[in-house]
Amino acid sequence: MGVFIFFALLFMQIYTIGATVPAVIVFGDSSVDAGNNNQIQTVLKSNFRPYGRDFFGGKPTGRFSNGRVPPDFISESFGLRPYVPAYLDPAYNISDFATGVCFASAGTGYDNTTSDVLSVIPLWKEVEYYKEYQKKLRDYLGDQKANTIISEAVYLTSMGTNDFLENYYTLPNRRSQYNINQYQDYLVTIAESFIKELYALGARKVSLGGLPPMGCLPLERTTSFMNGNGGTCNTNYNKVAMAFNGKLSGLVERLNNELPGSKIVFSNPYPIFEQIVQKPSSFGFASASVACCATGLFEMGYMCDQYNPFTCSNANTYVFWDSFHPTEKTNRIISDHLFKTVLSTLL
Repeated sequence: MGVFIFFALLFMQIYTIGATVPAVIVFGDSSVDAGNNNQIQTVLKSNFRPYGRDFFGGKPTGRFSNGRVPPDFISESFGLRPYVPAYLDPAYNISDFATGVCFASAGTGYDNTTSDVLSVIPLWKEVEYYKEYQKKLRDYLGDQKANTIISEAVYLTSMGTNDFLENYYTLPNRRSQYNINQYQDYLVTIAESFIKELYALGARKVSLGGLPPMGCLPLERTTSFMNGNGGTCNTNYNKVAMAFNGKLSGLVERLNNELPGSKIVFSNPYPIFEQIVQKPSSFGFASASVACCATGLFEMGYMCDQYNPFTCSNANTYVFWDSFHPTEKTNRIISDHLFKTVLSTLL
């Protein structure tokens, strides 16, 4: 045990010596969840094989991928650990979270009614966990060191897809209250309040994540096929994603002017993701229309378990891991692109 602890400490030292920021702190949905849903009562889980089969040690952590998700790669790019642990994971404690922590919950969104759909952690609760984390961090390191981490850390946020696909376009309530443009504006006001609350709590370097081409998810292509549209992308959903991204970009510009000392960036995955989907072979992929897991047409979560005989043997040839989420390879390409073009400006 003593030898293990020695090497664990050495490992941590190697990664933190060259770090360019003290920590990466994550909020959002399944695009960035590192396993918080494992600890709550919800059907939306992925803590079983073949999820995680290409993660360190082949461990199914609760990440919705065959391996790592974007915050893991971004943390590594900043010189920190090659993964960001989930706050609710009992295997980690405040000494682990001091250099990175994930509060994200698969299935959540800006809208509280989105998190209610599958009984996952709402955004307001993610913020409450963050406040709890701050107290633990101050108790662990003292106010001065903790405050430095809080103000110098990079905050990654990624959500919104579920608000549209799981909530607005699936359930009648929000559609009866808002047209699509009004609903986008409603979500932007929540995003604004969220960023301002993080700022009030000490955050200064924030990345607001945009939406991918959500009409090109395998699940949406399958739906298009069932509706007689030949399995093409849902162009209406993609237009909504682009319009929403435009509004988020405008919000970022406005907040940078309003919040003294802040450095807020808009991380837009849409263009690079669209390139990958339109020309997968240019990035070394064989398939972008169906996913690796199960039939690749509609499955995710428990429908993608280890007993499904159709799951592909090499996820690196697929853009999507399940019908909703990218493979580790896709996550790496998108993360590297965003780091080089946007996130590195937060240094």
